[in-house]
Amino acid sequence: MSTVTDSRRSARSLVEVLSIDPSQVARTFADEFAALRREVITRPVVYVGNGTCGLGAGAGHTMKAVRQYLDNHGIDADVVGVGCIGLCAAEPLLDVQLPGRTRVCFTEVTADKVDEVLTQALAGEIDLERVLGQHRVNTQEAYPGVPYLDEHPFFKPQTRWVLANCGMIDPTQIDEYLARDGYQALARALRDYTREEVCDSVEKSGLRGRGGGGFPTGRKWKFALAGESDQKYLICNADEGDPGAFMDRAVIEGDPHRLLEGMAIAAYAIGANKAYVYIRAEYPLAIERLEEAISQARAYGFLGDNILGSGFELQVIIKKGAGAFVCGEETALIGSIEGRRGMPRPRPPFPAVRGLFGKPTVINNVETLANVPVILRHGAEAFAAVGTKGSKGTKVFALSGKVQRTGLVEVTMGTTMREIIFAIGGGIRNGKAYKAAQIGGPSGGCIPVQHLDIEIDYESLKTVGAIMGSGGLVIMDEDTCMVDVAKFFMDFIQRESCGKCIPCREGTRRMLEILERITSSRKREENKLEALHRFKGTMYLARLANVISDASLCGLGQTAPNPVLSTLRWFRDEYEAHVFERRCPAHACQDLLVYSIDAEACKGCQICAKNCPTEAIMGAKKSPHYIVPDKCVSCGNCLSVCPSNAVLVN
Repeated sequence: MSTVTDSRRSARSLVEVLSIDPSQVARTFADEFAALRREVITRPVVYVGNGTCGLGAGAGHTMKAVRQYLDNHGIDADVVGVGCIGLCAAEPLLDVQLPGRTRVCFTEVTADKVDEVLTQALAGEIDLERVLGQHRVNTQEAYPGVPYLDEHPFFKPQTRWVLANCGMIDPTQIDEYLARDGYQALARALRDYTREEVCDSVEKSGLRGRGGGGFPTGRKWKFALAGESDQKYLICNADEGDPGAFMDRAVIEGDPHRLLEGMAIAAYAIGANKAYVYIRAEYPLAIERLEEAISQARAYGFLGDNILGSGFELQVIIKKGAGAFVCGEETALIGSIEGRRGMPRPRPPFPAVRGLFGKPTVINNVETLANVPVILRHGAEAFAAVGTKGSKGTKVFALSGKVQRTGLVEVTMGTTMREIIFAIGGGIRNGKAYKAAQIGGPSGGCIPVQHLDIEIDYESLKTVGAIMGSGGLVIMDEDTCMVDVAKFFMDFIQRESCGKCIPCREGTRRMLEILERITSSRKREENKLEALHRFKGTMYLARLANVISDASLCGLGQTAPNPVLSTLRWFRDEYEAHVFERRCPAHACQDLLVYSIDAEACKGCQICAKNCPTEAIMGAKKSPHYIVPDKCVSCGNCLSVCPSNAVLVN
């Protein structure tokens, strides 16, 4: 019986079949690929999710504990590290597969729980309290009474195209990617399609850029293809600077060859022979796996010279960024690769006409390029059949914040926000009420409760003052202050501004100052002029936002005011409470909180007085205490230490 170790036929024979007829690969390597997909195994396999999210939850220690357990018990088993399957809230994830049986996934398996889980699982006994689900494979015997993973509320509504292999394969092994139809789309493109036909296919599919405004990908490629130049470039933007976004990192960590295949097809389509992956240095694991994948792809002939005997050549270079948010903008990114400070430049000319080193350049993000093999493999019509009229295919979101099940979610375009948050995400944590979802990062906007049933696509989000962006989706509950949210994003944008244009550099600073004033109390000895500035600034907030949006140089500056405009539009009552009543309805703005003590509930234990840094709490022992308002700095120590819940907050 074939096993993973003895099923790796020579790369040369595989490349020969791909070069001649890609459709014959699956039949020629049927037995080898079945073993690489682990549809047939001869010894147990233990899988551990070791993406960044898993490692942060302790998966590294879990992996060591698994190896130690197997050594101590003399068990001959394979241990495989896989990427993130998406459900980050349940990490560390550990799967066990026995010969002839389905693969079963267990949740929150920290190192101290490994012995218990493996002892039962290797004996064929499944702990239903810890199980997430079993994989559905018709050729393997299922465990009775164990739910299937694809029926789990988190996975059932999803359509996983980009994330299909994440959490399923060993990302460090190119053979496992090949066993799941990897590089067949590239082989078909080089063998059966001209460059123009590849561009036509991508345009007909309706694929739009997944990193921002959603410009049609095929059309962008055609602009670059039409340009006459001795050199063209492809750039993969993996910078991913939005707070709360981690889609690109997870795709590279879990399935790096999918990105490389998409890049190779895109480079062929536009006539480029050199490509860059611009990725932030804060992603060391993603960089490590990408470097390994590039090395393997070269060894197999999928990168380098004369790819698959077609005469097409491509070199892929990794460029590490320093984490500057502005380098997510195309022209600033180009400047960074060229060795200059990352600052946007006026357009036109657009990068597709004159980009990197003055040559035609196409810039796509990771998710956009990861969709390309799907289109070439299954056809433009199949891709276009999914989604809405103007937004085709699927979209990956990084679901985070005050939601039960956080992680990576891939849904068809047109899925409602309610389904993502409440069906897939499991609703708001701790029984709290939903308030808003921030989508699109600092350049995006908030979706209030009255628009929970909005369909997710590029056009519909614009109607409520939001944008798709890269796909960060941060959920907020009733305890979130929307003025404070706007202040957080404005502080982020102001610090990340490159400073080149005055509207963005100075305008965002003035907006931040206005937000800071309306979230401050009178305890700061505010004079009459400062009070006037506070009210006047609030009156001009929306006007200032519009000026910044109209006059800024680049797209980041033009969308910088969006968090303020969005929260002003949907949560004006919270702004009014801050401005006119100096009150934070969500009790989140510390400077506006007023603390008092309930005399009937107070036991006079003096614990609060001992922990008050300004000695603002008075009262005799075993007698009700009180707070001197002028001395209180609203630190909240009294609230956190009071054993009788006698401290009130208004």
